[in-house]
Amino acid sequence: MWVRTVAGAQEGLVGWGEAAHFEVAGDERFSRAHRWWRGLSESADAHSTVDAPGAGLVAFTSFAFDAGRPSVLVVPRIVIGRMNGVTFLTSITRQGEAPADVDAIAAEVLRPHAAPAPIPAISWPETTAQRADFQTRVTTAIDRVRAGDVDKVVLARAVLGRAAGAVDPRLVLHRLAHRFGDCWTFAVGGLVGATPELLVARHGDHVHSRVLAGTVGRSEDHGADGRLTAALLGSAKDLAEHRYAVHSVATALAMHCTDVSVPPRPRILRLANVAHLATDIRADLADEATALVLAASLHPTAAVCGTPTERAQSVIDEVEGIDRAGYAGPIGWIAASGDGQLGIALRCASLGQPGDPTAVTLYAGCGIVRGSTAAGEWAESEAKLGAMRGALAT
Repeated sequence: MWVRTVAGAQEGLVGWGEAAHFEVAGDERFSRAHRWWRGLSESADAHSTVDAPGAGLVAFTSFAFDAGRPSVLVVPRIVIGRMNGVTFLTSITRQGEAPADVDAIAAEVLRPHAAPAPIPAISWPETTAQRADFQTRVTTAIDRVRAGDVDKVVLARAVLGRAAGAVDPRLVLHRLAHRFGDCWTFAVGGLVGATPELLVARHGDHVHSRVLAGTVGRSEDHGADGRLTAALLGSAKDLAEHRYAVHSVATALAMHCTDVSVPPRPRILRLANVAHLATDIRADLADEATALVLAASLHPTAAVCGTPTERAQSVIDEVEGIDRAGYAGPIGWIAASGDGQLGIALRCASLGQPGDPTAVTLYAGCGIVRGSTAAGEWAESEAKLGAMRGALAT
């Protein structure tokens, strides 16, 4: 699933079933996934009701942040999509399989189904010890920045909860899509969430990336909220963090694009629970790079890793102390045409683990630069975790 609200209506793709599945890990994971996808594109058939962006052969993707963890591509059997105001249905079959009965599938998908089960109660760990542990790690990272080891490093938290029963993701996704319409709500590879950050979108020769770095919590008081966002726009610490992220994306896109357009200053992106500094970068494709190839060039951005990249990754490996799995990795969909939309898996949760359907893991990360404080980064991570905590409330 990959859905966003555009002009008051939801657009995106929702898939059912599985026509093909590919799992890969290692330093070559993007290139191996690209080769597998190219081969499948030559041997699978897609029957769509219209010719529109997203109609045809597509795969949902979830790439792990680290090369050592598994990444997946899932090709659904049925896709219902809506793009640019056009609604369509696609059926996908492997070579040699009989084409699906599209009318019968549409009738089945559109018939009334049972409502999702209520979300069971979830117990969360006591936060005092978590706060002390995270702030110690942040302090270590701040010391590394001040020592000149890195300019910026992103540290993430993983919060493990225990549900009273298995969590049905449908209600969670409905809440996320309703509350965070400006974000891309997703469910791929066991991760569910609503990311505000678009790693890359490719439509023909047009390329778009949305960079977020610099965050402040929202206030229900209009005046106080305005002061918070004004302070964010004037924060030297947050503007520096944002510049690193913008530079990393613009530099990576320049490998495949021309006319890379970067606004001179970020804008404020207001979400239900937080506000971000945001910059939308647009470019024209100069070669045949697909959305997947562009994502491989971009990942990991300074927004989720830091800068310089290799040094920041080394600090993360040394200091962070969690398994990010799919958190902060590229997630979204790709098409056989080379088009696609891939976000960064933020504001997300893993629902269930192998053999343990009641496990719930939330993720959030913070960018550490000069001027960061351990208390401030804890508060920022708590604000970010609020999106999924609210969606999982009973």
